Amino acid sequence: MRDFAAIDFETANYERTSVCSVGVVVVRDGKIADTFYSLIQPEPNYYNYACSRVHGLTRDDTEEAPVFPKVWHQIEPLIEGLPLVAHNKAFDEGCLKAVFRCYQMDYPDYEFLCTLQASRRAFRYLANHQLQTVAAECGYCLEQHHHALADAEACAWIAREIL
Repeated sequence: MRDFAAIDFETANYERTSVCSVGVVVVRDGKIADTFYSLIQPEPNYYNYACSRVHGLTRDDTEEAPVFPKVWHQIEPLIEGLPLVAHNKAFDEGCLKAVFRCYQMDYPDYEFLCTLQASRRAFRYLANHQLQTVAAECGYCLEQHHHALADAEACAWIAREIL
């Protein structure tokens, strides 16, 4: 696969609408053409300890951040016409659809592909298929796991290798 956009969300709590950061890596002709990262004011706007412990973000980080529609307005032109790729698309696609519903935005029915599912077929021998494990198998060292842009970059690397 040579043209796509890898996407990753982090959430503030267990609600799929509570996206608090997004990372996007646009790949064209097999090369990274653009990247985008933003904090997002989550909805509902509270953080639980477990989520903050994973990604390190708190309410203080996103208190002045834009709401999702303003962030998506910047992302939309970058990904136009491209399939979206995520590692565990069930989570990221679920977040995207939920936040579109939350803000009563028309969902454009994005094509979503999953590097987690693809890695289970390509690398059956791995002990697990977590993002950092699969990225390492593909030759990518993921140093800032659970930072949305770093995770999107790892996903893009994997997608170029196995999709």
